[in-house]
Amino acid sequence: MDKLRVVLLFGGRSSEHSISCATAGGVLGAIDRDRFEVIPVGITRDGAFVLESDDPARFALDPGRLPEVVDNGSRVRWPESSASRELRVTDAAGERSLGEVDVVFPILHGRFGEDGTVQGLLELVGLPYVGNGVLASALGMDKHFTKTALEAAGIPVAPWVTLTRAALEADAELWTRRVHALGLPAFVKPARAGSSVGVTKVSDWSELDAALDVAFAEDRTVLVEQAVPGREIEIAVLEGREGVRVSVAGEVVVTGRDFYDFEAKYLDAPGVDLVCPAELGDGETFELERIARRAFEAIGAEGLARVDVFLGDEGFVVNEINTMPGFTPISMFPTCWLNTGLSYPELIGELIDVGHARGAR
Repeated sequence: MDKLRVVLLFGGRSSEHSISCATAGGVLGAIDRDRFEVIPVGITRDGAFVLESDDPARFALDPGRLPEVVDNGSRVRWPESSASRELRVTDAAGERSLGEVDVVFPILHGRFGEDGTVQGLLELVGLPYVGNGVLASALGMDKHFTKTALEAAGIPVAPWVTLTRAALEADAELWTRRVHALGLPAFVKPARAGSSVGVTKVSDWSELDAALDVAFAEDRTVLVEQAVPGREIEIAVLEGREGVRVSVAGEVVVTGRDFYDFEAKYLDAPGVDLVCPAELGDGETFELERIARRAFEAIGAEGLARVDVFLGDEGFVVNEINTMPGFTPISMFPTCWLNTGLSYPELIGELIDVGHARGAR
């Protein structure tokens, strides 16, 4: 069998650039080289597409030096139309072909990649790709519209207020009253950012203005969300060879931090334990699986997603749905599948196979 030629696309212009690079390192080290030929394409923080190293160690997640795509002078050129799948590169040696691409694996986190923009580019040039399409990616990236879609589908979400600077300046008293009605504690979040970037827990209203400044630095739209007491549970969804299926659930146990922030997720900061599988009763497991499938369906997801929920006295409340979850070998998404019986290399292979097959259709 001929190998599938896979473009691994990573880096990007978002604040999650380094996490995408760390994911690339994990995938490069685990992908089945007997089945797949890999072309690593990095996107610099300025948006240049460059031909990157195929060395997994180059992108190891080191708290002292986060990995990134550096402009090495090369330029990767996408096909000019859907009539061709040839990828070309220009570098110090001149211009040459990288061959016909079978499928693109865009492991980009955050804006300018996870939000439907890159998916739209790939649709325009006619290249098959792994994961969610334009609409689901855009919906999943925007917390306000995710909540709106889930609420319309009858899925419980935490109460929230969406703000812009213009709205606050036009009627500060009105919006302050609406925000205060949520009660304390509350979370202030950029609408379109992931991995807890720009997120602040507010325990006193005197902290609100500073929290809004932090969030508005990431996005022009910000959510203030009522804190939901309860256990923090995550579950993975995969649309694979056997249709849509869900993993066992994992639990984020916060012991010495305010919440599951960026440092705890990726830099091994103390105060958080990840427990997988989570201890749930049969009824809780059944309901969580139902909610995860329903949320996946509600945004029109394809390929993969991670659904994050809180489990309190009133049952499950969905926090968010992540259409390109953290994908390093120790991230919750692959960990949940590992504990369900699907190894990291097998998970990568299945996602690529499904993306390629969908493109062929």
